Amino acid sequence: MSSPYKLTQGQEITNVRKTLDITRKEFSDALGFSIEEEKTMKLWENDKEVIPKIIYNKIITFPTTPPLLPPTKESCRFTQIDLFAGIGGIRQGFQRHGGRTVFSSEWDKFAAKTYRINYGETPEGDITQIDVKDIPEHDILLAGFPCQPFSQAGLKKGFEDARGTLFFNIAEILRYKRPKAFMLENVKQLRGHDKGNTLKTILAILEELNYYVPTPEVLNAYHFGVPQNRERIIIVGFDKNCLPTDFKEFQYPNGNITNEICVGDILDAQVSDRFTISDKLYEGHLGRRKLHKEKGNGFGFCLFNANSKHTNTISARYYKDGSEALIEQEGKNPRMLTPRECARLQGFPEEFIIPVSNAQAYKQFGNSVCINVIEAVAKSMLDYLEQYNIL
Repeated sequence: MSSPYKLTQGQEITNVRKTLDITRKEFSDALGFSIEEEKTMKLWENDKEVIPKIIYNKIITFPTTPPLLPPTKESCRFTQIDLFAGIGGIRQGFQRHGGRTVFSSEWDKFAAKTYRINYGETPEGDITQIDVKDIPEHDILLAGFPCQPFSQAGLKKGFEDARGTLFFNIAEILRYKRPKAFMLENVKQLRGHDKGNTLKTILAILEELNYYVPTPEVLNAYHFGVPQNRERIIIVGFDKNCLPTDFKEFQYPNGNITNEICVGDILDAQVSDRFTISDKLYEGHLGRRKLHKEKGNGFGFCLFNANSKHTNTISARYYKDGSEALIEQEGKNPRMLTPRECARLQGFPEEFIIPVSNAQAYKQFGNSVCINVIEAVAKSMLDYLEQYNIL
């Protein structure tokens, strides 16, 4: 028997937003609304203004079920945990090879929201507040951990050197849970941090924990199919207890540069004027560029177009002024990349839901990894593990 009560259009669109548990501002940005449409959202929801059909259809068809659910227990190839998870870029790279995430941790509430809506699970909070005993058994540990200075670095205290740092929490989990392998990701500058002592300490601790840790590699997203010059250091390790005494050297994926890739591959055909930078901001960019040029250094904003081979690295500060990667526009000021274009630069699939404000989305994609790189590393790691029947 059908209910005699029929929802109004305002109630229907409100229910979509409430199902996602996001604000009107977040939903407006996710839908690509103009500033005027964003202001009108409240009136539409309260049935105080007629909703244009195209707007209503756009809202009512917005996905509300997680598009990137993990494989089932029965179908997965291996289990993994996702630490400092962000919006799950590392997770996705391994999930594409059959990895099932059994635990995740992320302290930022906005990143956790994006994670929940895309993967169907809410990460645990601050990893420093989680008892290692509560973390499930797993095959591979994944972490894009923040780089912190080690106050004792260089004093050769091994495991003790990491106390008080976020890396210590990773080391504790490795020691207590003994996953078969791990993959850590960080900025390229980790190699030279504290004159190289930070990385030396990290590697010494990992080896002290009886893991085979091949020399870390710096991999560039541009070599793995996306038009972004983004270098990140990758550290992998394998439990020596699982390896034969005569194990072979692990080989990182090489990637390759192809002339077919260009920035136009990730650009939208039509972009709202709200992404065009203001005259004031553009004049500021031009002024700073002139000042830097006079001083003889190369800093300043960077312009790209559809034919450019790649952009610069997008960072978490991109939302401020877009200076790392502005897109040329004929007859008007340059524009910022849209959040969806940033998602493509990082290898995120089109079905990935962006449920936060544009500012938060820029931060999240700037902090994330290029999934293409991680997916290639995952394949190399799994091939290595399987040749010894470890998985």
